[in-house]
Amino acid sequence: MDDGPAAPPPAKFDAASHADALAGELAWLAAMIDARMRRFLEARDAVATAGDLPAPPPAPKGSALAACVARAGLDAADRAILALATATALQPALLDPFLVRNGALVRTFTEVGGVSATTGGFRPSGDTALFLLAGETLGARAGAAARLEPDGRLRRCGLIDLGEPPPGAGPYAGALSAPPEVLSTLASGRPGRPDFSPAFPARRLTTALAWEDLVLSPDVADQVEHVVGWLKHERRILDDWGLRRALAPGYRVLFCGPPGAGKTLTAALLGKRVGVDVYRVDLSAVVSKYIGETEKNLASVFDRAERGDWILFFDEADALFGARSATSSAHDRYANQEVAYLLQRIETCACLVILSTNLRGNIDDAFRRRFQSLVVFGRPDADERLRLWRGAVSGGMPLAADVDLARLAAQHDLVGGSIVNAVRHAAVLALRRGRDAVSQQDLLVGVGAELRKEGRTP
Repeated sequence: MDDGPAAPPPAKFDAASHADALAGELAWLAAMIDARMRRFLEARDAVATAGDLPAPPPAPKGSALAACVARAGLDAADRAILALATATALQPALLDPFLVRNGALVRTFTEVGGVSATTGGFRPSGDTALFLLAGETLGARAGAAARLEPDGRLRRCGLIDLGEPPPGAGPYAGALSAPPEVLSTLASGRPGRPDFSPAFPARRLTTALAWEDLVLSPDVADQVEHVVGWLKHERRILDDWGLRRALAPGYRVLFCGPPGAGKTLTAALLGKRVGVDVYRVDLSAVVSKYIGETEKNLASVFDRAERGDWILFFDEADALFGARSATSSAHDRYANQEVAYLLQRIETCACLVILSTNLRGNIDDAFRRRFQSLVVFGRPDADERLRLWRGAVSGGMPLAADVDLARLAAQHDLVGGSIVNAVRHAAVLALRRGRDAVSQQDLLVGVGAELRKEGRTP
């Protein structure tokens, strides 16, 4: 991606110094608010411009603030809006001057904007930013409004969010804020990670395993390496080799295969291999009974993924991305609308999107055509099962002399997830029976438990 929140500066610039740089920016914001409110209350007939406000302080060299300003190309007006967006979360008391009341109407001045806040403090809106930059001057406000548009530097780089305006309100009446990851980066130099919530239905996917622990067939391993190749060389392919005219940024992969075959682990290790975060989307949290909420929740995930250059992983995707149904009811029509929205966002997403399904036949042709890769995870053969057994017990589990992993691998057709579960079952069984080592019989009991779960006879 060409734009986005600034990367963390060198570690020698410590967290306290980043916070000091941001504190200086907020002190400048306080001076701007004071100057604007004084001008507004004392000389309301004067023409206001951003030039009336105090000049911004130099961003300390090496700070996250300086990196953000340089990378996004922010000017003084952009910095003022960004400071205003961060103040709600970091120093809300700075916004109290906006609460001054109109004596005639016994309420705050409409001109300063703002949205209702349950805390009793002031929560800025896009209109507040326009007031800060231009006061009541219509021409200046119109010029400043371009900075709040989706293609303006601040929103294009993911530095601010502008909420939906209330019904009947103007286009900039929505709440103005900064994403949590931007707040964390500016305040400490370390990019923050969003928490799971109804508005952000995704969790970070991690693993303690390494790439060398991944056991795949040669064909599947080669296909996964192809995805790694795209992640490493995307910019060179698109820009240096001139393919951006024909190819859109981003990459879409469909993982198919039985449960436990390694789809989720592969997704987690892909992120670890190339040094990016992987977020697993909770489909049950995505589907909302309220019209429009599903699209809004997904939009939040996709937008943040593109800004952070994450990998998005939709597990058990057939639950939502299955073949579209005939529209026999309003519910069916809305479900199809959700699918159409997802198709569009997946196709245009500028990062890696992985969809995983246990049932390949449940993904319809419209989805298949939108994938650059389709990776089919099969059941492991005996040699691969032996590697999985060895990996599962390699952390220091004590084994009795009779344990024969090669025999287990040859005789029992299990996927990786089932092998790990069998080892866990055997470990608990051995300790329950007062033994200090796991025996072959313990492992066979664990294997039997896994086979029964699959409806097979041990």
